[in-house]
Amino acid sequence: MLVPIRRERIGVALFEGREFPAETHLAQRGFFDFLKPEFLKPTPRVRQKTLDTLYVEHEGAPLAVGVRIREDARRMILKIDRRSGQPALTLPRGVGKVRAERFLADHIGWLKARLQARPARIDFVEGAVLPIRGEDCRITHRAPFRGETRIVEENGERLLVVHGDPVHLPGRVERFLKAEAERDLSIAVARYAAALGVIFGKITVKDTRSRWGSCSSRGDLAFSWRLILAPPLVLDYLAAHEIAHRLEMNHSVRYWRNVARIFPEYRTAEAWLTRSGASLHLYGRP
Repeated sequence: MLVPIRRERIGVALFEGREFPAETHLAQRGFFDFLKPEFLKPTPRVRQKTLDTLYVEHEGAPLAVGVRIREDARRMILKIDRRSGQPALTLPRGVGKVRAERFLADHIGWLKARLQARPARIDFVEGAVLPIRGEDCRITHRAPFRGETRIVEENGERLLVVHGDPVHLPGRVERFLKAEAERDLSIAVARYAAALGVIFGKITVKDTRSRWGSCSSRGDLAFSWRLILAPPLVLDYLAAHEIAHRLEMNHSVRYWRNVARIFPEYRTAEAWLTRSGASLHLYGRP
């Protein structure tokens, strides 16, 4: 028995979710030929990968736009990366460079407006002001070269005093913030775990890109150290949010009831993150 005749050559044809080899003439194949091993190779997964870097003119200089292909993307998306502050273009599979350049050209006005409106980065340098626990604190470097990084208050001003070689100041500031974040989060997690009657594993802090916190099935918790730059209400909320996953590994109605039971102000904290969370990525290294 033969399948219907098709004279044209094909590159890829689908049969019950499988790929046929390219250059196949269907008219020459019997029905049961499609059950042979060469026809039953699984469709290879296409991983997310970097396609290219496109450039646009901005303030008299070329500006790089990172271009990335995503298998699950349904349309082209242009945005400003909240962590790096740089433009990024996401493409679905099958969209080539020419079409991507045309899309970018069509939206160049929108892109330039967003670039001009983006807030400036704040590096960890002498005189920079950081919102540690939501309160302004100015970085100041002092001799001698040995000494503990600490927060002090002088003449009504909060200072983050850093010692050591000035070249190491950014690293010392970041290590201090990570240690403070881990300390505050450990206290908050223990408090909310006791309230829920659950146990947890290790706690780690790191510079996460897409999530403020996570909870593994084993009970290990991970958080962004940048939460130390938010008001304490927000850090406490993230601790409650993640420890509540020890009862429900989802975001069901029952899960949110548990969150509300131990942290009634969770909506206020969520609103702050929606409104101001991206600003936490402006501090220090991108």
